[in-house]
Amino acid sequence: MSEPVTQLDSRFSDPDSTATDWATTRALLESAQLSWITTVRSDGRPHVTPLVMVWLDEAAHFCTGGEEQKAVNLRHNPNVILTTGCSTHDRGIDVMVEGRATRVTDPPTLDRLAAVWRSKWEGQWEFEPVEGGFDSEQGGLGLVYRVVPEKVLAFGKGNFSHTRHLFD
Repeated sequence: MSEPVTQLDSRFSDPDSTATDWATTRALLESAQLSWITTVRSDGRPHVTPLVMVWLDEAAHFCTGGEEQKAVNLRHNPNVILTTGCSTHDRGIDVMVEGRATRVTDPPTLDRLAAVWRSKWEGQWEFEPVEGGFDSEQGGLGLVYRVVPEKVLAFGKGNFSHTRHLFD
């Protein structure tokens, strides 16, 4: 994936603000402890739920049980938004990733993803790669998804800025 085109949207930014560069935005995605995913139910209603994600190979990844609402939603509509940030108004940066969720099933990538989850949370999230996903602690298969960004928004707070990172 090539570097995105980064633009400051002056309509929603303070006059003296600057765009959040892609390296800063990507670092926030890599270090996020909690994110929220928005999917769309078959009747068009949105569904939002927290999850832990990892960033690998210029894409966000998450895991879910096959019968969880987000997995049910993804079967008919793969479009998602992943959101992370902080609940403060006057500092920090909130980031949103828009893209399509696709299943990850190849063993080498599942092995690498399990290692990233284990490393990021110092062993708190232990996934065992199996055919088609991760072995779930509750039993059953954990489905693993990749979201390659189509657009990433970064909202700087304090000195407010609205940055758009667009991908080819």
